[in-house]
Amino acid sequence: MEKIAVIGAGTMGNGIAHVFIQKGFKVNLIDTQAAALEKAISTIEKNMDRQISKGVITNEEKLAALSNLSTYTSIETGVPAADLVIEAATENSTIKESIFTQIDQCAKPTAIIASNTSSISIAQLAAATQRPEKVIGMHFMNPVPVMKLVEIINCNATDPEVTEAIVALTKKINKVPCVVKDFPGFIANRILMPMINEAIIAYSEGVSDVETIDQIMKLGMAHPMGPLQLADYIGLDVCKSILDIMYKGFGNTKYSPCPLLVSMVEEGKLGVKTGAGFYKY
Repeated sequence: MEKIAVIGAGTMGNGIAHVFIQKGFKVNLIDTQAAALEKAISTIEKNMDRQISKGVITNEEKLAALSNLSTYTSIETGVPAADLVIEAATENSTIKESIFTQIDQCAKPTAIIASNTSSISIAQLAAATQRPEKVIGMHFMNPVPVMKLVEIINCNATDPEVTEAIVALTKKINKVPCVVKDFPGFIANRILMPMINEAIIAYSEGVSDVETIDQIMKLGMAHPMGPLQLADYIGLDVCKSILDIMYKGFGNTKYSPCPLLVSMVEEGKLGVKTGAGFYKY
């Protein structure tokens, strides 16, 4: 695989594009909004400048990497040449299914289609295509240029050779592939989100304050960031959405979002992106 198409120029999409172009892959970054593409290029350049300041890469390597990046405002023009298409759109199953159908219609027959979803069923997305055996999950972690993990998700239809190819590719971009099966929340969020939810429940019950809860998890469990601060960075709406998917998928009340989380989302207090969540930004 030499040519990669990434759909969605947001935080995850531009991060995924960043790691691939830095490793010499040709990347088509696709977003319907030209402004989003311009912002993505600016973000990638700033993150690479940060890498230069830390001695991770040279300015020459930055320029070489950026020369590997092309931008498009439609799937029809950006996808046809790709060996791998990675969907990194917003975490909404309806939107993702529509994108998968479009990709399937435009991508060459041999192309693999991956989703960066953090919780949505890979089988559900595969069903929106005529090539379910070539559909797989590639769940990158934020910030993508820094975090090593890529959660690789197989659905029942995924061809084992596709999994092998994606595992090998993940290693080529200096990430660590961890293969899991297609269950709600996979592994990362199946474990992380109930922890965050329990921290919110403890806070809502008045067991302790926000800072203390986070401090306990940082000092006692060696977490780099406390669960409430992490929720703010992930986005409280995203946390709720993932919990909703797991609650629906498993039918178990332990995954039901805390009422405080629900009310904060309804009030528009989504964390860092809105300037207020459990902390103010």
